[in-house]
Formats: sequence, C-alpha cells, structure tokens
Amino acid sequence: MKSTTLRGLCVLSLLSLSVLFWFGHVIMRDRASPRFRRIFGLWGYVRIRLDSVEQFLDLHYNQCALISSSGQMRGSGLGADIDQIPCVIRMNDAPTAGYEVDVGGRTSVRVVSHTSVPRLLKNQHRYFQEAADTVYVFWGPDRNMRMDGKGVVFNALRGIVSEYPETKLYAMTREKVKLCDQAFQNETGKNRFKSGAYLSTGFFAMTLAVEMCDHVRVYGMVNADHCRQSNRSAALYHYYERAAADECLMYKLHERKRRGGHRFITEKAIYAKWASQHNMEFRHPSWNLGPPP
Repeated sequence: MKSTTLRGLCVLSLLSLSVLFWFGHVIMRDRASPRFRRIFGLWGYVRIRLDSVEQFLDLHYNQCALISSSGQMRGSGLGADIDQIPCVIRMNDAPTAGYEVDVGGRTSVRVVSHTSVPRLLKNQHRYFQEAADTVYVFWGPDRNMRMDGKGVVFNALRGIVSEYPETKLYAMTREKVKLCDQAFQNETGKNRFKSGAYLSTGFFAMTLAVEMCDHVRVYGMVNADHCRQSNRSAALYHYYERAAADECLMYKLHERKRRGGHRFITEKAIYAKWASQHNMEFRHPSWNLGPPP
C-alpha cells in the first residue's frame, strides 16, 4: 500500500513539474506576442522605486511615432503630424522646445542612454517635472545600471525618484540588454563585443517600439544606403546642434571604429529586415523596403 502511494506521489510530482516546465516554455515563447503584452506587460524593464523594483513595463499602443534625433528633421514641418500619433518616442535628451514645428511637442516615452543621464540631471525641472507624464526607459552596461547599490547611474535615477516621486522611470534589465546583443548577432553574424561596437540608443528604442506598438512610424531616419549615394541630402548629426558634424561623416566614422563605436549603418540594415516582420514605415526620408520576403 505504501509503495503504491509513493509511486502515485512520484507520478503526480513529475506531472506537476512537466506542467511547470510547459508553462515556462509558453511564457518564454509568447512573451513578445500582442496577447502576452496585453496580459503581462513587457518583459525586461523594471520600474525604479526607492525601496524596490517591479518587473514589466505595462504599455501598449496601436500606433507609435519614433522620432530620430537626426538633422533630417530640420525643416520637415512634420510636428503637427507627429503630435496626432498616440505614442511619441524620443531618444536621450533630444529637445522639443523651439523645434515643435518640425518634431512636435509631445513625448510619451523617452529612451535614454546611461551616458545621457548627466544631461537630464542638469535639466531636472524640464524633464521630470514639466514632462511628468513621460515614461523614461534607461539602458546601460551592468557596471552602471546594476541594482544592488553599486550602479552609479541607477543610484542617480533612484535619487530622481526621491525628488520627483511621480516620475515613471524604468531600467532595462541586464538580461534584456544581453538579448539585444544576441539580436544584433543573429541579424549580422557578428558578435558585438568582438567587433568592438556598442549598440546605439536607436537600437534599444527600436526594440522597445516593435514590442510596445502594433504600428511604428519612424521619422527622420536614413536607410543603410543613404550615405553611399552621390546625390544624398546633407544633414547635421543632431537636429538641435547648430555646430554638429555631418550625419554621414559621423556614421562612417563610427562604422569604421575598431573600439567603442556605434554601427549606425549596420543597425539601419537590421531595421529594414525588421520592417518586413513588423508593421513599420519610414518617413522623411521614406525607405524603399520592397515586397516582404
């Protein structure tokens, strides 16, 4: 009798483990799907609080505008068009004041590099009080963003939460950053570390956009071939810097850097691939993406 009961308990335990593993597999497989997003939010982003962190960024939009910081936006006159879109995503400390005609005035989500945090801290009132409705998503290497009290940038962000309790600050987890590195390698066949490159804020912003939005409209981003064209339109690297370097000059410089550069041109080739898998379009300039594969 005892042996029969023991066998029954063992079988029940194995069945329970099987169900647990199956459920875990379903979550890992489907966490980027629209249905999973609606129920659970976005995996890999934690809300920064004084005493804790919370998993999942619970945002979903039918349509988003991702605004490049490129000088291509200067003189575009697209501000009113951009402000009509439910979610407007901007990067780093790209300003809107004084540039509303071209880039719009609303900011729903701002994706920020760890290197840009000091610039936001210098203008705390503008970013964290006047723009209190904006959701901030910060990314960076673990040495700066670790959450055990030793991450210098993460600690500074906790200080912001202390001063502005209503702010909505999120950090990408170490695991999420690693997944972005893996995505770069999957698309290019190149290991980011071995190639000496850093992913750009644009890469993380695009990753978030395709997870968070059913339809993504990208403004002011050139394609991977733009800088090779003899009749290309010249533009500044950033629309808000009057003495900025030429955009293509910066892209080529970074593409050739052996250490510490961004692979802007390579990343744009990746976005063209993603556009065939997601509902994405590019405006000013438009991209000729061709038929889906």
